[in-house]
Amino acid sequence: MRQKVIAGNWKMFKTVSDAQELVRELKDKVQHIVKTKIILCPPATNLTIVNSLLADSNIKLGAQNLFWEPEGAFTGEISAPMIVSTGAQYVIIGHSERRQYFAESDDTVNMKIKSALKHGLNPILCVGEMLEQREAGITEQVVKGQLTGALAGITADDMENIIIAYEPVWAIGTGKTATPQQAEEVHAFIRKLIAELYQDSTAHRIIIQYGGSVKPDNAAELLGQPDIDGALVGGACLQAESFSAIIAAAEEQQNI
Repeated sequence: MRQKVIAGNWKMFKTVSDAQELVRELKDKVQHIVKTKIILCPPATNLTIVNSLLADSNIKLGAQNLFWEPEGAFTGEISAPMIVSTGAQYVIIGHSERRQYFAESDDTVNMKIKSALKHGLNPILCVGEMLEQREAGITEQVVKGQLTGALAGITADDMENIIIAYEPVWAIGTGKTATPQQAEEVHAFIRKLIAELYQDSTAHRIIIQYGGSVKPDNAAELLGQPDIDGALVGGACLQAESFSAIIAAAEEQQNI
């Protein structure tokens, strides 16, 4: 069985003091978790302090974005070596909000993935369709294009260090959620595509998370699907009680 991985994307929330309070509360609530991998992805301003608070915990640290160059005159950006220096091991790449608001493309996502891997970071690669694309019946076409573009030049060995997160854009922060069956269909398609691009063993091992209004009351059913290996959680990760409930649902799935 693939390990369940629950990642919390704080987005542009939490000051340093807010972050300290949330992490301390969360650590207490998930200290008994042993089978589920937990990742927190706070804003860059909180990475170092959160890392220090996680030192004696079962929680890993990730960033929300990076720039593909290791250094240079790129005002406002953060590089892979900078992220590594904070103690983070993971980085979200290609989130739909980055694509929507900051003009990220499959090409720039590809460059970011290569930079992350080069410097020892584990990318969480986000893919997903807009509402009009789903209604037009081209979800698989869109997801295939995003994946093949993002993974250009990425080897099977590289794939061992990549997590894929399927996030239907129409379900992010809207309160709408793909039904477990809708989510499973796309996850199964992604796994099949990875097998075609690489090999069956790679497809079998890769972690594919679901993201899009994951909450405590729908987590168990989503995580119970055969090809859904975890969740990339947005709003519900900003409170320790709701995030820990999702983590507990993932842990329970691995005890069945």
